[in-house]
Amino acid sequence: MRKSQPKKIPLAPDPKFNDKLVTRFVNNLMWEGKKSGAYIIFYDALDKVAKQTGENGYEVWKKALANITPGVEVRSRRIGGATFQIPAEVRADRKISLSIKWMVKYSRDRNGRSMADKLANEIVAASKGEGAAFKKKEDTHRMAEANKAFAHFRI
Repeated sequence: MRKSQPKKIPLAPDPKFNDKLVTRFVNNLMWEGKKSGAYIIFYDALDKVAKQTGENGYEVWKKALANITPGVEVRSRRIGGATFQIPAEVRADRKISLSIKWMVKYSRDRNGRSMADKLANEIVAASKGEGAAFKKKEDTHRMAEANKAFAHFRI
């Protein structure tokens, strides 16, 4: 029998916006345990977003995250010696995780001087429905659509 799941430790909300989602994003952005540095990068990026768009940076970031949040994904399942890609709904917790991971990953892959610049550019692009993170969501949805024929194998 498997061991019991460990208890989820509740996140502390961030100091500026008092939002747990920001803390979760910063935790994914953080490198080598340097949380204060990650906060600085995140807040700088939001300031740059506000300058570029003329809107509230925090609201643009929330809109960008909503734009790149996937609804369905494909999961591999082995049936009778063949592996099928089966489309499945994404759990609410995993939706947020995927969108955050994609935004951070594709921000790092962008070219720019500082991480704050890269993150700001990715946030602006995602809020407009462009950029690599948004493309990743579209590709995920397209793959699920293409494999709709195998949906009856769902667990």
